[in-house]
Amino acid sequence: MKRVSITLPVILCCMFICQRAAAQDYRFAAGIRLSNSSPTLSSAISGKFFATDKTAIEGIVAWGNRFGIGALLEIHNKFNTPGLSWFYGGGAYVGFQDGDTYLGPTGIVGLDYKFTNAPVNLSLDWKPELDFLPDINFVPDAFAFTIRFVIK
Repeated sequence: MKRVSITLPVILCCMFICQRAAAQDYRFAAGIRLSNSSPTLSSAISGKFFATDKTAIEGIVAWGNRFGIGALLEIHNKFNTPGLSWFYGGGAYVGFQDGDTYLGPTGIVGLDYKFTNAPVNLSLDWKPELDFLPDINFVPDAFAFTIRFVIK
């Protein structure tokens, strides 16, 4: 657990320093994700970093019914509306509750909007999860709204 909590921020910081996203409305944003309590990655702190103009990495640290950490690789596709894009992707998570460890893959599909004249990013998504541990369990009802402050 300690290795995961140290490795994820180090990777995100290195990518933040070393990469440049030229055509994106923002490069890095962090904020609050509000979700229902069913998934491991429910209500959480979310950070999104664009490694390229279409590819983002989102890190999530959740505090809902269980503590969880996850990362997603997301592909963004712009609409004709400035600041609006849709995205899809996948990743993995690990969570802990009452002595049990929850582990599995997760997918994501959603909408992302960056206000033109304000450092605010909004996101609405569906992120189903598939627990491999402690038991196999599909969690399809993982919807969330995220508000982030654009840092760069």
